[in-house]
Amino acid sequence: MLQNVHLMPAFLTEMIKRMDAYAAEGSHPNFRVFLTSDPTTSIPIELLQRSIKLTNEPPAGFKANMSRAFASFRKDDFEEKDSKIKTILFGLVYFHTVMSERKKFGPKGFNMVYPFSEGDLSCSAIILTNYLEGGGAAGKIPWNDLKYLIGEIMYGGHIVNGFDLIICMTYLDLLLVDGLLDEAELFPFADNKVSFKCPVAANYEKYVEHIETELPAETPLAFGLHPNAEIAFLTTQCVNLFNILVELQPKSGGAGEGDQPTTVELAQGFSARIFDEVQVETQRLPLEELRQRLLDDQRGPYQNVYLQECELINTLINLLIVDLKDLELAFKGELTMTGYMEKLMEAIELNRIPTEWAKKSWKTSRALSSWVDNLKQRLEQLNLWKDEPTLINKTICFLNRLYKPNSFMTAIKQVCAQKTGQGLNRLYIQTDVTKRFHWEPELQAQVAKVEEGCYCFGFLLEGASWDRNGNSIEESIPKQQYSALPVVWCKALLIQEGKEEKGVFKAPVYMTTARFTSYVFMSQLRTRQPAEKWVLAGAALILDVEGVSDAFYPGQKPPEDSEPASKK
Repeated sequence: MLQNVHLMPAFLTEMIKRMDAYAAEGSHPNFRVFLTSDPTTSIPIELLQRSIKLTNEPPAGFKANMSRAFASFRKDDFEEKDSKIKTILFGLVYFHTVMSERKKFGPKGFNMVYPFSEGDLSCSAIILTNYLEGGGAAGKIPWNDLKYLIGEIMYGGHIVNGFDLIICMTYLDLLLVDGLLDEAELFPFADNKVSFKCPVAANYEKYVEHIETELPAETPLAFGLHPNAEIAFLTTQCVNLFNILVELQPKSGGAGEGDQPTTVELAQGFSARIFDEVQVETQRLPLEELRQRLLDDQRGPYQNVYLQECELINTLINLLIVDLKDLELAFKGELTMTGYMEKLMEAIELNRIPTEWAKKSWKTSRALSSWVDNLKQRLEQLNLWKDEPTLINKTICFLNRLYKPNSFMTAIKQVCAQKTGQGLNRLYIQTDVTKRFHWEPELQAQVAKVEEGCYCFGFLLEGASWDRNGNSIEESIPKQQYSALPVVWCKALLIQEGKEEKGVFKAPVYMTTARFTSYVFMSQLRTRQPAEKWVLAGAALILDVEGVSDAFYPGQKPPEDSEPASKK
């Protein structure tokens, strides 16, 4: 039996040759080779054709997963255990189900997909049994030891993202407590909207019956998530399905049918939009002129970030101009249509960012049309700074319109380090949310007088909502996925070791809704509820969200129907 063969794809080709040699030599008629593998594309097709293939996938749904997880314990072994061990094991079954099923909510559930299996639950049960039976079940239960071994070692061994590990440990911090032995509520922060309690010690059949009869219908509240998470999950499924249907449609390369434009007409219309509406040729930043204007004593961290942004967006604009002009020449017959041009036209037809453009673009999950709008907004901000690049920190920075917002945060720390003499590694970004949006005139005078840090805009709260009057994070508004934060004052402060500020939720800031590799920095949001609630709710600040903040231009109020801002 060869396990995890997806880790050795080069060996598999050699193994096929060995098996052919064994068969030629006359191997034993009962000789068999068993192979196990994770889903992969590296297994040779020849090997798959010769094999009998079996798959073992967890069932869909919370109840089905929990029933299967509990069924992994043998009835005889379970009945022999102490009553405390039985109760804690039931709690671990719930924990395992939550960890396995949470991934269906995408980045709001976990940043990555992890291969949690019933083996993790079995090993956790062995650890629990050894600890309690070895030290005597009547003694004090070593909760902290169990949390570390189960959370950090057994399940945490799969987890490679720090924020996902925080979610895992938060579940265990709420679950593995003395209250678990006294009919504890398993659904975290459900606020009596739905309930599922851990039963007192009973026999095996009673636990199975409890899962079948007492477990409520499928709900995100079982995970500590808001019901909006299910809307987002189902919407994503629907969008993916329709994207596949669009791809399967026949391409309109020739004459259009009815009012449907052809691929060439779509490409020509897109090209006209880039050159006429966005005016990319005139919007390019005069990089060399800016470098000459900024003297050495005027060129600080903010100016370095600005020049970097200008260089990056100019590179993208140059690529757009060359590709679209070549495409126009190909339409006129003056250039030969290449495979690269055909892929470009196909991407425009499907409203997707072409691959080569995406390599030079900022991180985004937008469609092509929305991406063009965002390009226009980014050029507007950079051109506003062009006249007075030395006063960048005296204006409101639209952080969601920068290629590298993390570089801007580093610039804030660098300016503070130059003034105070502290090292960058001893500073962090403090975020104070104001009660004003960028278009409100009362904020302008305050921004112009800022001495440290910078006022930033463009933060969108996902997984929760922002109470502007109470200046704190609150429960999500039903059917509203995002909530816009007012202008945030970002400044650098000295890290104080061992000091934990109460009433604060540390919210990660990401560039896109995909999260994971788009992490920027850690913000601080005031909360009147336990911070653990927002950890399990998957609350985070997102900078780039399609169709949410497009109406917020510098110096311009949003449409009247955009209040409250979270509706956009």
